[in-house]
Amino acid sequence: MEHRHSSPGADQGLRNHSPGGTPHGNHAVGSAADEHTVHSHGQHAGHSVAMFRDRFWLSLALAVPVVFFSPMFAELLGYAPPAFPGSAWIPPVFGTAIYLYGGRPFLKGGLNELKTRKPGMMLLIAMAISVAFIASWVTSLGIGGFDLDFWWELALLVPIMLLGHWIEMRALGSAQGALDALAALLPDEAERVTAAGTETVSLAELRAGDTILVRPGGRMPADGTVSGGQAEFDESMITGESRTVLRAPGDPVVAGTIATDNSVRVRVSAIGEDTALAGIRRLVAEAQASSSRAQALADRAAAFLFYFAAGTGVLTFIFWTLMGSMGDAVTRTVTVLVIACPHALGLAIPLVIAISTERAARAGVLIKNRMALERMRTVNVVLFDKTGTLTRGEPELKEVAAADAGTTGQDAAQDAAQDTVLALAAAVEADSEHPLARSIVAAARERGLKLPTADGFMSLTGRGVRATVDGRTVQVGGPALLRELGLQEPPDLAATTGAWLERGAAVLHVVDGGRVLGAVSLEDAVRPESRQAVRALQARGIKVAMVTGDARQVAHAVAAELGIDEVFAEVLPADKDKKVAELQGRGLKVAMVGDGVNDSPALARAEVGIAIGGGTDVAVESAGVVLVGNDPRAVLSMLDLSRASYRKMWQNLVWATGYNIVSVPLAAGVLAFAGIVLSPAAGAVMMSASTIVVALNAQLLRRLKLNPAAVS
Repeated sequence: MEHRHSSPGADQGLRNHSPGGTPHGNHAVGSAADEHTVHSHGQHAGHSVAMFRDRFWLSLALAVPVVFFSPMFAELLGYAPPAFPGSAWIPPVFGTAIYLYGGRPFLKGGLNELKTRKPGMMLLIAMAISVAFIASWVTSLGIGGFDLDFWWELALLVPIMLLGHWIEMRALGSAQGALDALAALLPDEAERVTAAGTETVSLAELRAGDTILVRPGGRMPADGTVSGGQAEFDESMITGESRTVLRAPGDPVVAGTIATDNSVRVRVSAIGEDTALAGIRRLVAEAQASSSRAQALADRAAAFLFYFAAGTGVLTFIFWTLMGSMGDAVTRTVTVLVIACPHALGLAIPLVIAISTERAARAGVLIKNRMALERMRTVNVVLFDKTGTLTRGEPELKEVAAADAGTTGQDAAQDAAQDTVLALAAAVEADSEHPLARSIVAAARERGLKLPTADGFMSLTGRGVRATVDGRTVQVGGPALLRELGLQEPPDLAATTGAWLERGAAVLHVVDGGRVLGAVSLEDAVRPESRQAVRALQARGIKVAMVTGDARQVAHAVAAELGIDEVFAEVLPADKDKKVAELQGRGLKVAMVGDGVNDSPALARAEVGIAIGGGTDVAVESAGVVLVGNDPRAVLSMLDLSRASYRKMWQNLVWATGYNIVSVPLAAGVLAFAGIVLSPAAGAVMMSASTIVVALNAQLLRRLKLNPAAVS
C-alpha cells in the first residue's frame, strides 16, 4: 500500500513560520507548551495547566499559616500557636485570599454548571468551599456562638483540589506536550539541493518536490522519500521503537527522525501541517477531546452526589432541628456539605483515562476514541488483515532451486548451483524496477554474491525480462515465458516449483538459451514480529483470525506459518466488514487490525478498529486506534493498557465511593445515639486522604511498560 498523509484541517502545524520565512529558533518550547496547554472541553474549559499550577503553589503557601494558627488544628495536634496582636485574624484573612484566588476556578465552574442546570464536580467543590468559607466567617465574627472554625479545612481543601486538577491536566496535556517538544527540535533550516550544489533555506521556504540533503546526526525537517544514499534512522520519537531503521532509496522518512550514520538525499513530499508528525498531534488532540462512557459515568455520578449531598444536608438540618439541637443541626449540616465534595470520585475515571492516553501515545499507540481503550479489554478475537499488517506487503525471495540439484540446505555443490541461478537472475533483473526484480537483486546482495555483468536489458511484457550475460541470452520469467519458448521444467525442478505454487508463491524460472537452469520463489514477506503477536494474543486467551483477498492457498500458507486460528480468504475489500459481522454474530467481541484505507468499513464495524499507520498514514478516520509503526505487537500494548486502566478505574471508584458512603452518614449523625460522630476535622482529613489516594493510585499506571518488542 502507498501511504499518504493529508491534513486539510486548520491546525497550527508543527512550527509556526511567518510568511516571510523567518525561523523561530530552537527554543525549548515543548515544556512550555505542556505547561500552558489550555483545555477546551468539559469542567476544565478555558483552564490551563500553568493556571492550576500557579494557584496551587500560592494557595499552598497561604495555607501553611492558616493551618498553623487554626485553634482546631492546634487542638487536634496538641500544641499552642503563638499569640500576638492580630494573630487571631491570620486564618480568616489568609483563608479568604485562598477562597477568592485558589477557589476561583471552582466557583466559576460551579456557577456555569448551575446556569446550565447540569450540576457536576465543579458545583460540588464550589458548594463545599463556600459552605466552609461562610461557616468559618460566622465563627470568626462570633455570630450565633457556633464553633465552626473550618479555615484550616478550607485552606487544605482548595490546594488539594487544585493539585488534583493540575495532575489531571498535566496528564491530558503531556502527550501533546511531548509531541510539541519534538516539533521544537526540528531544525530551523534545511539544505536544499540545487543545480549549483546546496543552499540553506528556512523550513518555510521548502516545497513539496524539493530535494534536501540530510547529514549524519541531522533531523528530518519534513516528510519525504530517500532519493540518494542510505542511512540508519532513529525513529523512536515517532514509533516508540528504540532500534534504528535502515532507509534506502525509495523508502519513506518522516519529519523529526534522525539520520544517525550517513548523509542521504531526500525528495520532500510533505511539509508543515501535512507531515505525519502534525497528523499525530491532531490525533492526540482528538483523543484528549473525545468523550467516553466512563467519563459520562463520572459526570452522572457527580450529578447524583450533588443531589445526594444537598438532600442529605437538608435532611440533617431538619432532623437535628426537630430534635431541638440547633447547634448540632448547623454543625452537622455544614460538615456534610463540606466533606461530601467527592473530588476523589471525580478523579477516579478521568485521570486514569488521561494517563492511559498519554502512556499509549508515548508508546506509538494513538487512541483517537477513548471508547476504544475501554472496549479493548472485552475483545476475545483479533482479526488481522494480511497484506501490510501481518506481512510487509512486498515480495521477498523465499527459496532457490537449481535444475537437477534439489533445494537449499543440502551439499555445497547444490548450494553453489543455486547461487549461480540466483546470481544470473539478479544480473538480468538489475535494471528492472519491478518489485519482484528488486527483491531478487536484494537477496543476491544479502548473500554476498558477485553479479555478472549484463547488458541489452529488455522487458518482455507479461512474460518476464531478457538480457545478455557473458555473451549468453538469459531470460527470467514465469510460466508464460516457458510456454512461449516451448520449454518444460526438469521433473525434479517441477516437483519443487509445484510445491511452491501450491502455497501461493510467485515462481520465476531462469532460462539460459534453450535450457531451464532453475527457479526462484517469491512470497509476501511475513513480519517476524507477527509470530510473537499471534502467540502472545493466544497466550492471553484471545483468538486470532486473518482476512485477506488472496487465494486460499496463499492465505492458509501464511496462517500455518503464524499459527492463526481462523482464516477468511478471497474476500473483497468491500466484504471484509461482513466477516467482522460474522464473528460478532457468534457472540465475539472483535478488534480489527488493518491498513485503515481498504479496511475502513471493517475497522468501523468492529468493537475496536486499529489502523496500522506506518508513520506516514496516520490520518485514519475509520479507526479508534492508530499504531504509528508497523509492528502488530503494539496490539498487545493496547490490550494490556486497557486491562490495567480498567482495574485502576474500579479500584478508584470503590475507594472514592466507599469514602462517601461511609463518611456522609457519619457526618449526618446516624450513629450519634451510639456515640459515634464524624467530627469536621476527621471528615476533612478523610476527604483529603481519599483524594490523594485516588490520584496516586492512578499515577501507578505510569509503571506499566508498553514495549512491543518485549511482549510475551
